[in-house]
Amino acid sequence: MTHHCTKFSGHWKIIVFDEECFQGRRHEFTSECCNVMEFGFETVRSLRVESGAWVGYEHASYQGQQFVLERGEYPQCDAFGGSNAYHIERMTSFRPIACANHRECRMTIYERENFLGRKGELSDDYPSLQAMGWCNNEVGSLRIQSGAFVCYQYPGYRGYQYIMECDRHCGEYKHFKEFGSHSQTPQIQSIRRIQQ
Repeated sequence: MTHHCTKFSGHWKIIVFDEECFQGRRHEFTSECCNVMEFGFETVRSLRVESGAWVGYEHASYQGQQFVLERGEYPQCDAFGGSNAYHIERMTSFRPIACANHRECRMTIYERENFLGRKGELSDDYPSLQAMGWCNNEVGSLRIQSGAFVCYQYPGYRGYQYIMECDRHCGEYKHFKEFGSHSQTPQIQSIRRIQQ
């Protein structure tokens, strides 16, 4: 089977393996993959990101826990989400992050849904929103003016990850349930830019 996505072709490259430490069957992708099972993989157990930034998903069709994959090597599943993430046992779908190549990243966060309540303008990395003066642990909605960000449930870039991009939802996330398929709470306490 072939994968279709000319939109992203040529600017991104990821090599996935069905065994840990870059062993076993391998496949190279330059565009999105909605289900690795279509390529004979049960799941991805290790990978190399050679160019671009990607978002990986626990389940097929871009569902479940999401995590950012930036340039580098990931020798086993638990490295996918970073050292402070929840334990990740599988990655079944993934796609490039188109907005990650913007030079300038700008985002506005809002206290409540539908862009209401107190707001904050962000253009840098924030290991603690509380330290920058955001008294609430919650973000009800947000707008991405340019670039891409990864938002974390806890300070210090820990916990669930939510990848926010200027070209998804037209850069507007009106309700915290649009942050990701596992977002049950508007709790966001740290944010960083995704850059290539």
